[in-house]
Amino acid sequence: MQELRRTPLYDFHVGHGGRMVDFAGWEMPVQYRSILEEHKVVRRTAGLFDVSHMGEVDIRGKDAEKFINFLVTNDIGKMYPGRVVYSPMCDDSGGVVDDLLVYLRGPEEYFLCINAGNIAKDVAWMRLHAAPYEVEIRDRSDDYALIAVQGPLAATILQSLTGAKLERVKYYHFVEGTVAGIHCMISRTGYTGEDGFELYHAAGDARALAEQVWSAGSPLGLELAGLGARDSLRLEAGYPLYGHELSTEISPLAAGLAWTVKFSKGCDFIGRTMLEREKVTGGKGGVVFFRTGDRRIVRADTPVFGPSGGQVGRVLSGTLSPMLNEAIGSAWIESSAIGQALTVDIRGTTVGLSVTRPPFVELKRT
Repeated sequence: MQELRRTPLYDFHVGHGGRMVDFAGWEMPVQYRSILEEHKVVRRTAGLFDVSHMGEVDIRGKDAEKFINFLVTNDIGKMYPGRVVYSPMCDDSGGVVDDLLVYLRGPEEYFLCINAGNIAKDVAWMRLHAAPYEVEIRDRSDDYALIAVQGPLAATILQSLTGAKLERVKYYHFVEGTVAGIHCMISRTGYTGEDGFELYHAAGDARALAEQVWSAGSPLGLELAGLGARDSLRLEAGYPLYGHELSTEISPLAAGLAWTVKFSKGCDFIGRTMLEREKVTGGKGGVVFFRTGDRRIVRADTPVFGPSGGQVGRVLSGTLSPMLNEAIGSAWIESSAIGQALTVDIRGTTVGLSVTRPPFVELKRT
């Protein structure tokens, strides 16, 4: 059995009572006191998350822009230093290899944040396609730690620790600066649907930074939050999670992310031919989000049935929405069944799925 990896904040989590679990090969806190309460505090004040298991990659060189624009479906050609772009990265069939963030730090200097479970696969994929381009690809995942402060009071808490003017940092933008005396990429991004920041910094500085953010934020209501709340928050916001709403079998178009596929960007990109075909002819199905009016959670891989009683799909993600106090989730549904009445069976009880356009709750992101 492979030994679990630990982030630089492992001792911090254990010291604060985090319940540790295996997540994508990493020993991470699923919760501290209560997933329900951690979720609510992020919506009301702020939560502190460790996301240091995420991967980081530097791509530099004369052809960096051309290479990344070929690699991902979104258009990075219009980026400027300080800008962040979200994009799927597809294979030739239009399936998703991963979804990631692209940061432009300076001329010919890009920084990518990729999913923890995909680091080795993603870096190999990038290097496989880099040969025609004059670029340097460096896996920096072990060099960085990453904490996220998310919630309505995130900016207030962090502003007390930095000279950077956070009110000037727009959503999906970043600045380089110091937080509590530690150099960080201060990124106004996150996966909760709330306002907040993600702080990329040297792995060796992680414990000191987390402790100082925690000390500054606690009097204002900041609480520690784990993976459980992170998942329920992102699902409540309607954000996809790789391996659930996005995969090599689920394209960006099927996942409802057509806005990330820029056919107009004036260059070829991996998966373009198949995605253009899918746009014209339609795919085999698509992702829908639902609520149930019932508190019983609909688990991933639960079969979804159509009006005739036959299976027409399966659940991709499911949780209890702490804010709505009812089960919510996402499902893959065959094209012929989209728009029809959908049900699932929960321990012998038929429960209807009410298809809903996310987010499920009002978000207060600036």
